[in-house]
Amino acid sequence: MTDETVPGAAPEPYRMPSSQPVLMRALRFEVLATVVLAVAFGAIGYFVSEVPGVVGGALGVVIAGAMSCLTIGSIAFANHRFIESQNYVVIFFAIVAGGWLFKLIAFIVAVVLLRDQAWLDTRILFFGLIAGIIVSLAVDVLVATKSRIPYVSDPSA
Repeated sequence: MTDETVPGAAPEPYRMPSSQPVLMRALRFEVLATVVLAVAFGAIGYFVSEVPGVVGGALGVVIAGAMSCLTIGSIAFANHRFIESQNYVVIFFAIVAGGWLFKLIAFIVAVVLLRDQAWLDTRILFFGLIAGIIVSLAVDVLVATKSRIPYVSDPSA
């Protein structure tokens, strides 16, 4: 008999990847940065073209922030939910690649639907989207560089 489990013993709790706290911190900062930038671009949009500028600026930032949060969230979800699965790597990449495919399709649909709308300034939407992407990248870089993830792990643990 090669089974080394003790009958009646509690199952050993699984360990989360060391990247999970970093992902959750990035998600929190990304949401905060999106809210702050949406308010700022709403104000900038108001001074440029009043209400259509407010809508365009805020919507551009929210689209960029939502896309970034979807990526971070899908990675954190796959880590948390499927870490114990024997097919973890396959499931992880399926979830992340599915999220990217969803974002691509959603972005194309959003561009087509919002292209000629009179109630929004597409120039401000574009600049809000670009600013949201830049801020998202900055948040990711800052969180990753400030994290304390070990480069190697103890294989016996």
